[in-house]
Parts: sequence; structure tokens; C-alpha cells
Amino acid sequence: MYNPKSKKAEEFIHDGEILETLQYAEDHAQDRPLIEAILRKAQRGEGLSHREAAVLLDCSLPDLNDKIYTLAAQIKERFYGNRIVMFAPLYLSNYCVNGCVYCPYHLQNKTIPRKKLTQEEIVAEVMALQDMGHKRLALETGEDPLHAPIEYVLESIKTIYGIKHKNGAIRRVNVNIAATTVENYRKLADAGIGTYILFQETYHRKSYEELHPTGPKHNYAYHTEAMDRAMEGGIDDVGLGVLFGLERYRYEFTGLLLHAEHLEAAYGVGPHTVSVPRIRNANDIVADSFTNGISDETFAKIVACLRIAIPYTGMIVSTRESQACREKALKLGISQISGGSRTSVGGYAQGESEEESTEQFDVSDRRSLDEIVRWLMDMGHIPSFCTACYREGRTGDRFMMLLKSGQIQNCCHPNALMTLKEYLQDYASPETRIRGEALIEKELFKVTNPKVRRLAEENLLEISSGKRDFRF
Repeated sequence: MYNPKSKKAEEFIHDGEILETLQYAEDHAQDRPLIEAILRKAQRGEGLSHREAAVLLDCSLPDLNDKIYTLAAQIKERFYGNRIVMFAPLYLSNYCVNGCVYCPYHLQNKTIPRKKLTQEEIVAEVMALQDMGHKRLALETGEDPLHAPIEYVLESIKTIYGIKHKNGAIRRVNVNIAATTVENYRKLADAGIGTYILFQETYHRKSYEELHPTGPKHNYAYHTEAMDRAMEGGIDDVGLGVLFGLERYRYEFTGLLLHAEHLEAAYGVGPHTVSVPRIRNANDIVADSFTNGISDETFAKIVACLRIAIPYTGMIVSTRESQACREKALKLGISQISGGSRTSVGGYAQGESEEESTEQFDVSDRRSLDEIVRWLMDMGHIPSFCTACYREGRTGDRFMMLLKSGQIQNCCHPNALMTLKEYLQDYASPETRIRGEALIEKELFKVTNPKVRRLAEENLLEISSGKRDFRF
């Protein structure tokens, strides 16, 4: 039986419920009164059910699709403003015991060089990232209890938080590692991680088991129930995601929303973030060999419908996507992007040759962080390096309560401006600095609370004189 409160994967990701939802959406793809009613409900900014969102995704009426895109942009602006949070992935190790057929790290791949960073190499990587201006990282590692046990991950987190280089500091470490035990999630929480991220890859159980033929990741239920164990272990910010292209996108879209609804029903707080990666070429992997790939147009529709369905959730698009695709997605609901990314082990400090590449996937947007910051500002966005909510304890239900009430704007907007000011002072090119200073002056007037604005102005002056790390 379908039960969103259940902690059993087969009950909260229920195949029958998904199939019924897909049929319902297909049957109502041109049901104008129903779609208009769903859009009216969505305008309240309280989200939609998976079934309502599936109808919007299937909608084939051009004028109503235009309204879907417009509403997605409005909802993003209402809850997240024009801020775009910046981060970068940091790959620690590509040793892996799994047999995932879409990932070059799979155990049977004998052509990719295997590598694991030492703590000294991690210091070099982090210093290189700090020299770019990054403050927020997402740790990535293959699943290998010998080469990358939880102790290695914990030691690496401690190393990263301890590195102070010039004015640089990594203030938030998010972690994307394989599904693990409640005890290990407790250890990650105690280490002070930000968000625990785990992509489902696919919610279709049969496909999941075929795509993961060997290794611990083959266990669908254990993997799918990982967020429940993370919550039990004290991690209240979790990030979901699927790898679009492995299965039918409508199935994945619905499964993703079922998972979000489960977290809300079982724990009172939905996912902190949702990622929407698409499969890409990599060593030993040809993306075109997977027959469920989606077009840029479909990708944009997915982003828009997710933003409408889960308005309080941060949405991430990585450098897998091209500049043009990311630009469109930013307008439809994306609130976090990576910049200057390397998806290889040691790629920031050591570089990489084509012959010895350890990239997990091809990067489409290879611009520097400075270029991406300037590009965002040219489109009217505020590149934000803020990590204040995590460091002030505004996580889980506390973060969601502030977001839903609109009070988060009194923190996030000035924090974004202050962290942008730090970036401009310490890392930006002269051209980017000029544009950024003009943007900050303009955006200060959007801080409606006089006391907050005055403090923000004072802090910005302090940053100009060399002080760092102010936050509301």
C-alpha cells in the first residue's frame, strides 16, 4: 500500500501510485479547467501534490505552458529572491566497489586511473578553491570501505574546516557519499556537515537493480531509505536528486516528489535541496547508449514544475549543463549552481591530462568562477557565498519556517551582499569588481528593514577595511 509516512522504500516510493499518477497526468494533459485550477492553487506558493505537478509536466497547451514558466519564475523570486548560491564539488577518491553501469568509477573499469587524496593533497585542493573565492564545498567520493571509509571522510572534513589561507575559509562542507548507517550519519552530523546529499539515480526499482548489478549499491531499499537514517542520525538538511536519462523522466519526476512528500510527512521537513543532473559522457561511459535522455526543452519544463511543486526547496544545476541551458534554468527556479568545477580527483591544484583524467563526467560549462560571477550579475542575480543559516543553526524545520514566513529575506539578502563584497575584495577581476560594487549599491535599497540595512552598510564598510565574516 502507498503510505508517505512509512519508512519502507516500497511503500513511500510506490510503483503503483507512480503508474496511476502518470496515467492520470496523460489523461488530463489538455484538461484546461483542471490545469488552470492547479495553477491557481500553485499561485499561493504552498506547493502541489505529486499528481498535480505531474499534470503540469504533461500539459500540452502552449498558453498554459507559458503560464507555468511565468509562475515558476515568480515563485523562485518570492522565496529566494535574485540570489544564486555558489559552490564547488571536491572529489576525494574514485575508488569504488560498485558496478554502476553509468558511472566511470565502477569496479570493472580498468582504464581510469584510481586515486585517493592524502590530507596534504586535500589542503592543496582546498587552498586552490579558496584562491578562487569558494566558501562552500560538496565532498564526493566513490564507495569503498578500504580506501574511503567513514574515518577518512571525517578526517578530511576536519582538515578542510581547519584550513585558513589568506582571507579564505571553507565555511560549509556538504557531503555526497554512499548510503550508510545511522551511526555514521551521527558522526557526520557531529563533524558539522551542512547538507547530506545522495542521488537516487532512478526510482524505478527494476531499472535500479539492473543499473547497479553488483556491490552494496545494488540494494534498492537500503539506498532509498538512506535519508530516513540520516534524519535519525541528526542530519536535518538532506539533498535529493535523480540522474535524468536512466529511466523515463516522467517516472523519475514523480518518484522525486514522492520522496519529498515522504520526508515532509515523516519528519515535518522536506528536502533542503533537489538536484537535476542529466547523464553525461565519461571515461568508459557513452551517454547516448542510454535511451531515456531528455531534451533541453524537457529539462526546462522539469525545473519549472519542480519549482512550483516544492517552492521551499533549493534547486541545484551543475556544470554538467551548458551555459545556455543553465541560463534558462536559472530563470525557472534554480537557486544554487557550481562554478569553476573539476570533477576529477586532484583537479584543482594538480590539473589533469587527457590521458590520465579521473573526471566522473564531462563538464559542459568550463568557465572560471570569476566569469560565472560576472555572468550572473549581468543577468541581475546576486552571486551568494553565504553559509550563515547553517552556522546560525537555521537548518531543517527552523530554516523552512523562516522561508515559508518570508522572514528569511531579512537574513539572506544582506548576507548575500556581504559575501559578494568579500569575493569582490579578495578574488574578483577588476571588471567583475566594478560591476559587483554597482550591484551591491543597487541591491541595498531592497533591504526593507531600516535597522538591517544600516547594519549591512556598516558591515560592508568594515569588509572594505579588511574585516571578514559578518552575518545576520
